[in-house]
Amino acid sequence: MALPAEQPLPDKPVGLSPAPVPVILLVDDDDITRISMAGRLKRLGYRVIEAANGDAGLDATRTHRPDLVILDWMMPGLDGPSVCEAIRADPTLKSSQVVLMTAHDRPDQIAEGLSRGADDFLSKAASKQEVLARVQANLRASALVREIERTRDDLDRTNQLLSVKQEELEYELQSAAEFVRSQLPPPGSPAAGLIMGWAYQPSLALGGDLFHVSQWAPDTVGLYILDASGHGVAAALRAIALMSFLREENLAKVVGTYDPGTIIAEANRRFPLTADGEYFTLWVGRIHLPSRSLLYAAAGHGGALLQTQGSSHWLSTSSLPLGFDPEAEFHSEFTQLHQEDRLYLFSDGIYEAPSASGELWGRSRLQSTLKAKRHLSLDESISETLAAARLWLGGQTFPDDVALVGIEMRNPPQSSPGDKG
Repeated sequence: MALPAEQPLPDKPVGLSPAPVPVILLVDDDDITRISMAGRLKRLGYRVIEAANGDAGLDATRTHRPDLVILDWMMPGLDGPSVCEAIRADPTLKSSQVVLMTAHDRPDQIAEGLSRGADDFLSKAASKQEVLARVQANLRASALVREIERTRDDLDRTNQLLSVKQEELEYELQSAAEFVRSQLPPPGSPAAGLIMGWAYQPSLALGGDLFHVSQWAPDTVGLYILDASGHGVAAALRAIALMSFLREENLAKVVGTYDPGTIIAEANRRFPLTADGEYFTLWVGRIHLPSRSLLYAAAGHGGALLQTQGSSHWLSTSSLPLGFDPEAEFHSEFTQLHQEDRLYLFSDGIYEAPSASGELWGRSRLQSTLKAKRHLSLDESISETLAAARLWLGGQTFPDDVALVGIEMRNPPQSSPGDKG
């Protein structure tokens, strides 16, 4: 079915913003041909710009960025194919559709034009219907290319914004991670007669497995390790809240005692199971320095190992994690510490490290590794044990937070004869 000779652009529905009028650039040194075609295209509703030679056409293309460029092949100065090449070499003009207009549509000429950047050909002898059809087809292609170009630019801007936001988030996470790490105890001697070392590696920037060792009284050292279920920011924030509760000054005020069982019972009431099922496990110990006695209690946490000169055994109690039963009772257990005994506290991330086949490293391998490293210093035993876990894992990044704390009993410094009690 033949197209109408001249068909104006359709009207837009009332109430909608009119679409931009397509811009067509006609470049032809033949005034009659150029003026005739320009008049026809203007009657169809297009905005038409005219240029009488290739140099002027290239300048007009750069100035107006037309949707469609119709180029005569033969022109003085820059011919049509040369203008095509110049347009394709300019990144800002690549989206313009280019149609070469020629009186000779030989196959070799068509091949040359296409290779030099033309999108389509139009014979000077073409009917009005063919001219209209090719113009409309190329304008559709131009609109599609420019829509893709706008989408690409939007994506570039979005990616730039995301990159900025990502950098801000990473900075904030790093600051938060530094804050969380600042809440951990400084390695060294928390009190006379004790030395301490630790290793800590959260699975993400922020971890929910935290610990502390500090003096709760002149003759008493308190220690704990907690594990917040989950990972990342939420787990870390919840863990910091529990650490705040476990500060010695807070315990003295709200619990009134440093008994581990009583402390955990109060924590159990204050930190219930969340609506999302998040919870804590917790191990709390208290060392009386003059007698070297250890009281401890646990809420679902089994990560404490006492290593003596000849053996080692786990210090754990059968109990639910915090918040599962608000009325649950927690009782302190007693054990005696001796010179050079080592007490290790762990998060489960270290002994639940999986191998490539999925087998967990396990508490037995952890216990055997610490036994094999007993002859090393406390810091070396911690470092070597963590290295053994990484070797089993086959990598550096654990799937869960890893905390490993070691405390060794040492003789307290003796007062010199001149010292006053």
